[in-house]
Amino acid sequence: MTTVTYSIPAISCGHCTHTIETELSDLQGVQSVKVAIDTKKVEITFDALVTEDAIKTLLAEINYPAEGLLTL
Repeated sequence: MTTVTYSIPAISCGHCTHTIETELSDLQGVQSVKVAIDTKKVEITFDALVTEDAIKTLLAEINYPAEGLLTL
């Protein structure tokens, strides 16, 4: 299991958090998604069935691009 935290400046409301949580949870291998509106960060826990690149690509596709990896 791997956990990463990204900075996502486009997060601004509950709709943003819902969209990110729903879309990432649909990726096979993603175990949990936690979005914080106040800090504009998302923490994602995933296993070997999904890659970090696939997660970042999906975030960009739904208009919430990751601007930086904060923790790995």
